[in-house]
Amino acid sequence: MTKRVMTVPTPSPPLVTPGGIALSDSEKAEALADNLEAQFQPVTDPSVPAVIEIVDMVLRSYFLSPASEPQLTTPDEVLEAIRGLKVSKAPGPNSVPNRVLKHLPMQAVSLLARIFNAVLRTHHIPQTWKHIRVICP
Repeated sequence: MTKRVMTVPTPSPPLVTPGGIALSDSEKAEALADNLEAQFQPVTDPSVPAVIEIVDMVLRSYFLSPASEPQLTTPDEVLEAIRGLKVSKAPGPNSVPNRVLKHLPMQAVSLLARIFNAVLRTHHIPQTWKHIRVICP
């Protein structure tokens, strides 16, 4: 007779948010969505010369680029990628577990698609996206 070992998934730690402590996966996903939305807002102050110069540079490079522009992603493609994530995998440098990503509201998924498309348009991968943490058993 063999003894079957049952593994109980360990919950991700609670997140401290401005509105309190997020305990459930859906509360954590909502907190992440709120945080992303707060961080990635359109620039509304056109009087900043540096911002105007950056926007002009990006627009020039966009309109002057050849027809071989990268194919942009859609929120549905991002959602499909999130659905394919395994919840048992370790989180990345941002410490956001895949289980939380799977509970993101559609508004947050759309925001992620906009962020990815902005990166594709500018052809500049953020430096923090180029780092990984390898853990060997």
